[in-house]
Amino acid sequence: MNVLVCDVGGHNVKILVTGQDEPRKLPSGAALTPQLMVPGAKDLAGDWKYDVVSIGYPGPIRQGRPAAEPHNLGSGGSGSTGKRRSDVRSG
Repeated sequence: MNVLVCDVGGHNVKILVTGQDEPRKLPSGAALTPQLMVPGAKDLAGDWKYDVVSIGYPGPIRQGRPAAEPHNLGSGGSGSTGKRRSDVRSG
């Protein structure tokens, strides 16, 4: 099973898949929303094959969901709007 790991940080979103040695990076920051991050990460992972995705999120999680907006990223990650967020599908 190949795992795509996505580390959402304040300066970069870093992704790495099983079997690769070098992570790929997408700049992040206050303007990065989930609507921008998901397609950006999918583009970065374009030629990698993976079965599942594991995401490191820079904020509190309660009952399996983000509980608050991270202070260093754009809004929309906590789901506080009530709208469904896009998910990353297997590559």
